[in-house]
Amino acid sequence: MNRREFLKGTAWMGAAAFAVGCTGTKGFGFGEGGLMATYADKPFKKLRIGIIGLCRGGAGFAFAAIPGCEITAICDLEADNIQRALQKIDERRSQCERSSQTRAPKVYTGSPEAWKKLCDDPEVDVVMNSTPWELHVPIALYVMKAGKHVLIEVPSAFTVDECWELVETSEKLRRHCMQLENCCYGEAEMLAMNLVKLGLLGDIVHAEGAYIHDLRSHNYGDWKKDTWAYWNFWRLRHNIAHKGNQYPTHGLGPVAMMMNINRGDKFDYLVSLESNQANFEAYAKAAYPESNWKHKQKVEMGDMNTMLIKTHLGRSIMVQHDVSSPRPYSRINRITGTKGIFEGINFCSPLGHVRNGCPVRLGWESKPGEGLHRFFSDEQVAEIRQKYKHPLYQQAGELAKKMGGHGGMDFMMLLRVAYCLQNGMPLDQNVYDLASWCCLCELSEKSVRARSKSVDIPDFTRGAWRTTSPLEIGAVDIDKLGIN
Repeated sequence: MNRREFLKGTAWMGAAAFAVGCTGTKGFGFGEGGLMATYADKPFKKLRIGIIGLCRGGAGFAFAAIPGCEITAICDLEADNIQRALQKIDERRSQCERSSQTRAPKVYTGSPEAWKKLCDDPEVDVVMNSTPWELHVPIALYVMKAGKHVLIEVPSAFTVDECWELVETSEKLRRHCMQLENCCYGEAEMLAMNLVKLGLLGDIVHAEGAYIHDLRSHNYGDWKKDTWAYWNFWRLRHNIAHKGNQYPTHGLGPVAMMMNINRGDKFDYLVSLESNQANFEAYAKAAYPESNWKHKQKVEMGDMNTMLIKTHLGRSIMVQHDVSSPRPYSRINRITGTKGIFEGINFCSPLGHVRNGCPVRLGWESKPGEGLHRFFSDEQVAEIRQKYKHPLYQQAGELAKKMGGHGGMDFMMLLRVAYCLQNGMPLDQNVYDLASWCCLCELSEKSVRARSKSVDIPDFTRGAWRTTSPLEIGAVDIDKLGIN
């Protein structure tokens, strides 16, 4: 029996556990409402957003600049974060002539569970969950049970059981549960997506992605005094305890979309191998005296993890993770097909904000078999970038760069979320994408700890990937928005 058959046969366990006073039935639920692959809610003429976690919720403030959207509630424990958020929301509102943001949002604070009051607020339709990792799943489940849609920062979950819980709750309650993977909306990534869709690279065979980002100073910062470091300290706790790739989605998400994962193909199995840990521990010894706990703290996570994924159709994906080595930022962003190759080269500022205009290298054969031994010239690439720019960037690219957020990708993502919800359309990323990408955190660690043995990847769609249509990320009508 597979897991789904097993769960159907043990549905009685949840009722039995509840009867004897045990409510810890995690992993035994089963979604009853149907698949969410193409689910669309009724159109929201006015979309009311609540944001939980304001240190990392900065991207969400852009909702105040999108007509038809209003940030009606915010929640955080830190007074400084609240005041900064109120100021940013007002600034965003002033950037749009037709902004629906006419009042300051309600503030929920004062208690570690103040977020529950925001979720229960009748003036909130969608909740953006930008809290530390360990709160992603509990808050998301509460949001959906409160009847709201939820948008979750990355990674949205870390275990297979958490992923199933989000999938089954989303299905049963018919609520969107979307992971906010902003890199899917980068200019270079969307250019590649368009080239793939048009068949210019041929049939896709292999892809590579990564999250390579020197985060040592962020992980080890004085988290009691420094707000930015405080946000990152829970990342250090996670790195101390785990191996594998615990942050796979930035590099993986865009190529998964290009390969139509869960929409004609699916992940089949993976293997994961990592190096020893050197850089985190060396950094701590150099930065802190022996009396400081950080000086002698052991870290489980190796410096470099390399995960290889095989898909059902036989394609391969390499995903790397390294957040402790002294090297420049990279998401690799490489996809190859039977005709050619695309590479997007990512650069970051010291705080990790992607610069505009990431360089691109690409090339393809003009006729089969002629070979490809050098990339196109800079002039050719410039012409191709203009000619094949993704429709969303043709229409909103300059606006996104003006609004900012990792080179504009944050705003572009929220613009699409708002557009889809306002028009009663399915979201670009659904709960099956969330689960398929996030379950790799646990599965990559299992592989590493088992001498890189292959590990099967669950099919969260239960076969619906065979009939779900390929993803279409369309444009939005900017002329109707009235943003300055």
